[in-house]
Amino acid sequence: MTLSSDRVHLTVPTRSDTAAITQGCQDPSVVRWTTVPTPYTDRDAQTFVDALVGPGWASDREYTWGIRRPGSTWLEGVVSFRTEHRDLGFWLAPTARGQGLMHAAVELVVAWAFSQGAPDVYWECYEGNVGSASVARAGGFAFTGTGTARIPDRDGGPTTAWTGLRRADGVPASDLPWPAASFADRGQQGDASSTPRR
Repeated sequence: MTLSSDRVHLTVPTRSDTAAITQGCQDPSVVRWTTVPTPYTDRDAQTFVDALVGPGWASDREYTWGIRRPGSTWLEGVVSFRTEHRDLGFWLAPTARGQGLMHAAVELVVAWAFSQGAPDVYWECYEGNVGSASVARAGGFAFTGTGTARIPDRDGGPTTAWTGLRRADGVPASDLPWPAASFADRGQQGDASSTPRR
């Protein structure tokens, strides 16, 4: 399953992406805002491809794409759609941030989910992840509140998340304002990640 626009090309990650996945998951922002193993090794990347990506597609549980620039084979990040809660997970390497790649990737995946019959798509990030919140706002997600994250923190304990929803019918899911803290200076966090289980 390939999704493409003039900004980004999404294809299924394979073992040939091991080096790119391993490199991207060294980034402190990816480590901070996700549950990727740390330290992250080539073996972790291969396990991700073999045990999560392939089975996820086969079981209709989680659809994962590698984010690439048009004309390039290098994986710049990952975006996933999980069917149980109709939610997104994503991360982007630091060298690819600030160029609209994640926004373009999320737009493609959300449109695909709607075309498959999803009535809405859910987003969450750990509270304070202003880069992920920026992607969600730009992607048309309505802020739906602050609460306990569906995905526990790295230690398996509860943590607080910002949440959002985008409905297929275009009706805003909420009239709540985005938290002021979600507009803070992103620095190196921009387009970083949204609680993918890795």
